Amino acid sequence: MKIKKYTEVNATLFNSDIAKGVAARVVIGKKDGAENFYMRVFEISPGGHTPRHAHEWEHEMFIHAGEGEIYGNGQWHPLRPGKVVLIPGNEEHQMRNPGQEPLIVVCLVPGRAPEL
Repeated sequence: MKIKKYTEVNATLFNSDIAKGVAARVVIGKKDGAENFYMRVFEISPGGHTPRHAHEWEHEMFIHAGEGEIYGNGQWHPLRPGKVVLIPGNEEHQMRNPGQEPLIVVCLVPGRAPEL
């Protein structure tokens, strides 16, 4: 068993036209001994966004804090703390934060996916 505080994990920062104001952490991954799933935490700054993209694997998200929006099925959907999201494989998606506080999202991907 491993227990740690997620903020103790170094963040990878993304700040370009493709992904703006995103701090991504692999909080449970290969180096922790995870084989089946990886857990990531994304902090999206106000005005920030992830890239619009699709990939073959599904993933699940839990909205921990902040408010934002997620693109899927051709439209934007509101995100608030406590909501969960299932993104099927090959579905185009993107998150953005039009709010005033950081949007914090926990994301699970299968072990065959890249950690980030």
